[in-house]
Amino acid sequence: MSVIRTSANMIMKQLLHHPPLSFISFSGRPLLPCSRNPIIRLTPNRGISCSPIRCAAPDADADRKVSARLSQMQQLLQEAEERASSAGNGPTPQITLVNTKVDMRFNVKQAYWLSDRIRERIMQMAIIDAAAYVPPPPSEEQKKKIAKMAAIGEQKRLKSKKVLSDKKAFRRSRDSWD
Repeated sequence: MSVIRTSANMIMKQLLHHPPLSFISFSGRPLLPCSRNPIIRLTPNRGISCSPIRCAAPDADADRKVSARLSQMQQLLQEAEERASSAGNGPTPQITLVNTKVDMRFNVKQAYWLSDRIRERIMQMAIIDAAAYVPPPPSEEQKKKIAKMAAIGEQKRLKSKKVLSDKKAFRRSRDSWD
């Protein structure tokens, strides 16, 4: 959980770190080269997430199209899927709590909007490799072993059931003490 939080913090620092209202840059490249006097807004929406980035020129150039880089950035932000899970773990009242955990999932190798240093740092985290591991399917030998263990368990269950049934039958067949 701390690795996910660290990754999300690094990404958000990278997204929110920009020179004052001229352009947003990732790894030294201008991201939003708008016309003169651009207006850039990042509005927080539930903790870590942000609303779409708006880049608007003054009213004189209002009919100009938005740059392709901006629409690309908006698409990338929409693709970065956020999932919030419940905050409560214990017997405390759930009404007073807010969601505190956020999972942000995206393909790190294809996230070219991250700087190389951050991308490498995220890739080096062992938890990503562990989460991406898909165990191989069981071999024939393992399947036979599992089937054998299941059969033994079934036999034990039937044997204990038979012993209990015999005990109850014996109690019923005894003469009463009356």
